[in-house]
Amino acid sequence: MISIKSEREIALMVEAGRIVALAHKAIKDAIKPGISTLELDKIAYDVITSHGATPSFLNYEGYPASICASINNVVIHGIPSDKIKLKNGDIISIDIGACYKGYHGDSAMTHGVGEVSPKRIELMKVTKEALFCGLSFAKPGNRLSDISHAVEEYVTSRGYSVVKDFTGHGVGRNLHEDPMVPNYGAAGHGPVLRKGMTLAIEPMVNVGRSGVRILADGWTTVTADKSDSAHFEHSIVITDDGYKILTIEGDENVKK
Repeated sequence: MISIKSEREIALMVEAGRIVALAHKAIKDAIKPGISTLELDKIAYDVITSHGATPSFLNYEGYPASICASINNVVIHGIPSDKIKLKNGDIISIDIGACYKGYHGDSAMTHGVGEVSPKRIELMKVTKEALFCGLSFAKPGNRLSDISHAVEEYVTSRGYSVVKDFTGHGVGRNLHEDPMVPNYGAAGHGPVLRKGMTLAIEPMVNVGRSGVRILADGWTTVTADKSDSAHFEHSIVITDDGYKILTIEGDENVKK
């Protein structure tokens, strides 16, 4: 069942999202060749807990860290480690969740490390643009799959593919709620979007084919063809006439 959030609940999600954004900023500022993904994980943990929240991912279904740190051909769920150090030219997708007074914010961004190739820069650009293409359809009266279709249409028009094995989702009191939000499919299907719905929209875009596989640790998900992948995500709430991004710091929303 899709829950419609009250103003009180949305206010708590705004704060959860602000904390997520602060953790993203701290990690972005720290990214450089030689830093380990475990060091990045500690940065996020410290930011989240210092603002009265808890990391949404830590111990979620057994996940052992506060962030997901996914490098190059790792699509999602890369587990931070002191043995994994960033190299010049890498791209790294950082996924962060924070729970504040029982409500979650969830957001992902992909960053370049040092001097990054034009091909990887373009991949990140297209993935971020795909997110906002999808969000442009996040308004009352539209169907959920209007978002999905817009993401896929933009990604494929640029010669990339969307991951189909994992999707976006509802978010709120639980980290993952109904509905699932695929990044593909025909427009005009699924639930009608209503004011107060809160969704995490998250394109995962591959340079090569859409297929993925999960490694032996049960979490780390890589592209089946070893091509690069990028990931961008925001938590949003449907408003009277569009949407508001929840996972940002302050009132940075552009009028939609």
